[in-house]
Amino acid sequence: MVRKIYWEDAYIREFDSRIESVEGNKVYLEATAFHPRGGGLVGDSGTLNGFRVQDTLKEGESRIAHVLEAENSLKSGETVHGVVDWDRRYRIMRMHTTAHALSAVFNRQAGALITGNQIKPDESRIDFSLENLDRELMNSYVEMVNDAVSRNLPVKTYFLPRDEAVKIPDVVKLAGAAPPDIDTFRIVEIEGLDIQADGGVHVKNLGEVKKVLPLKFENKGKSNRRLYFTLEG
Repeated sequence: MVRKIYWEDAYIREFDSRIESVEGNKVYLEATAFHPRGGGLVGDSGTLNGFRVQDTLKEGESRIAHVLEAENSLKSGETVHGVVDWDRRYRIMRMHTTAHALSAVFNRQAGALITGNQIKPDESRIDFSLENLDRELMNSYVEMVNDAVSRNLPVKTYFLPRDEAVKIPDVVKLAGAAPPDIDTFRIVEIEGLDIQADGGVHVKNLGEVKKVLPLKFENKGKSNRRLYFTLEG
């Protein structure tokens, strides 16, 4: 199973790893700091020994594919130097932590669950299970998140056995989703605001978000309301 360096430290920008295999334009490493696409997040980009990585994909539970833009001369067993596109990754981290904060406030204030999401560097969206599209009320929830941002709440990640994790109220905030059938949960906790099971990359402090800027609210079907947002800076 690939070692997930981004779980150990999401701020690592460069790393060295042995190549497990090369299949066409896909490179599989023994360890990687590239976060794969999934859970609504786009995949990381960057370089491996100077070859451009255009996307990163999760393939099952044990493999991560680094998709190169062009043909390459990389070979199995070689050691490569990986460089993550840091500015893009850091925006994704900030956006993702923001999404957790928004989901926590919408859930606490209105009982809303997430019905869909897409986390991108420049603009993201979340769909919530809400009966009505009340822009004023939804804006007030965003301001509650910005208040939490101003308090610089610590963000922690850790692992819990399944029997402990499932005791946490709303540890899964996806509508219609049950806790995953795994033995150990990775937990992301925004201290005093939210605790969720999650496998993605996050900032260490909510203050790094700076400010959440709502862009647009939309109706997306019965009891489904969409929020588009970006971040300051």
